[in-house]
Amino acid sequence: MLPVSLTSNFSDMIQPTLLGVLGTNEIIIILIIVLLLFGGKKIPELMRGLGRGMREFNDAKNNVRREIEDGINEKDQKPTSSTSSTSTPS
Repeated sequence: MLPVSLTSNFSDMIQPTLLGVLGTNEIIIILIIVLLLFGGKKIPELMRGLGRGMREFNDAKNNVRREIEDGINEKDQKPTSSTSSTSTPS
């Protein structure tokens, strides 16, 4: 059995964060490569497209959430309205 200190260090090693793995130099190199590949004029277009995609995703997510909440509200209101609308036939 491993000592407690070794197991806690091991769990820290297998859960790295993205920014913890990439240093400043690596991020700068990646940005330079992206700039060289796409050029200065294409990057704003790519970012606009990314922003539109994120907006559409958030709109779709909000629509699904709203539909689920509306369905729950209708389900809650349906039994109360159906019991009050019953009448005796004459």
